[in-house]
Amino acid sequence: MNADLPIIRLRPKSKPQAIRHGFPWVFADELVTDRRTRAIPPGSFALLEDAERRPLGLVTVNPDSRIIARMMDPDPQAQITRDWIAARLQRALALRARLFDAPFYRLIHAEADGLPGTIIDRFGDAAVIQPNAAWAERMVEDIAAALREVAGVSTVILNGQGRARALEGLDERTDILSGAVDGPVEVPMNGAIYLADLTQGQKTGLFYDQRPNHAFAQRLAQGQRVLDVFSHVGGFGLAALAAGATHATCVDGSAAALELARGGARAMGAEARLTTRQGDAFEQMEALAAEGAQFDLVICDPPAFAPSKPALEAGLRAYERVAKLAAPLVAPGGYLGLCSCSHAADLIAFRNASARGIGRGGRRMQLLHTGQAGPDHPTLPQLAETGYLKALFFRLDG
Repeated sequence: MNADLPIIRLRPKSKPQAIRHGFPWVFADELVTDRRTRAIPPGSFALLEDAERRPLGLVTVNPDSRIIARMMDPDPQAQITRDWIAARLQRALALRARLFDAPFYRLIHAEADGLPGTIIDRFGDAAVIQPNAAWAERMVEDIAAALREVAGVSTVILNGQGRARALEGLDERTDILSGAVDGPVEVPMNGAIYLADLTQGQKTGLFYDQRPNHAFAQRLAQGQRVLDVFSHVGGFGLAALAAGATHATCVDGSAAALELARGGARAMGAEARLTTRQGDAFEQMEALAAEGAQFDLVICDPPAFAPSKPALEAGLRAYERVAKLAAPLVAPGGYLGLCSCSHAADLIAFRNASARGIGRGGRRMQLLHTGQAGPDHPTLPQLAETGYLKALFFRLDG
């Protein structure tokens, strides 16, 4: 049935067993890239073979990317159609429906949910698609149609921004594919209310991945003073207020994000207990220290300082600096939460950098809890990038 598809082949020294055991990517230096292969249009499908011409599956090809092929289906006879996409969506939806009481979650987590390079976050009757692979960009209308059919959403937004698209050679763009967006969407999570800007906000508008870490922080926040650094739309701060924190201070560089945080606090009836500070997070932490400010719970959830291996060393230094600046802001016996969404920095490297920073900040520590993304962000064990989020919670003495 797929006899008309081009055939691409691994180099003789490549290891096909990784693909057979579930690794979903083929890098450009692992593939025979002759003129015919380089001429395959980005986002097209092909049959992948090992060096002995044995079939490995159906892949999508992008000669412009370092990840030149992504496994779509181990069945070489598979047909990548709207029905095929709908089946993957239905499988993902069944899992989320079991896990969550309300339709607010990550519906598709790329390779881990069988749609390579594709992110879909659901916000009630709306959904945001991030097509970060060329095949998904080419078939985004089919993805949207399958999404409306399977999930019953009416509003579908394409958010085509971010580093991942640039690596695929894709342009940035944002489009409303169906329905309408009248303003920020209210998202209930862990008893808090967040406002998500689905068209102009960062990423898809909200970070669902921190849900279980928000919940753990809530156990530390009741009756406490809380500082949420790199807060975005108030992630940890609003969760703390929902759990009964006496006050939360949110620090972020984006005025728009902080306005959404204040809007969420108003929706919760907690605006009087929220303070926001706009500016560079490092400078704001230094200013708070100069003011003699201390908090019972401090959480820092910065952007990915180490998004790739070449950035790892500098990224770990940045995480260490965050910990060093945050530690003096924690009252004796208080708690410090440190997060990393850098897949290039594994848990051990991030934990060591955090501990060094806390020590350099003059504090002694106990590590209480290690968190990760929630189950709507499943991991593919063969692909470390799907398990990118790490959260460490310390108790500080001294």
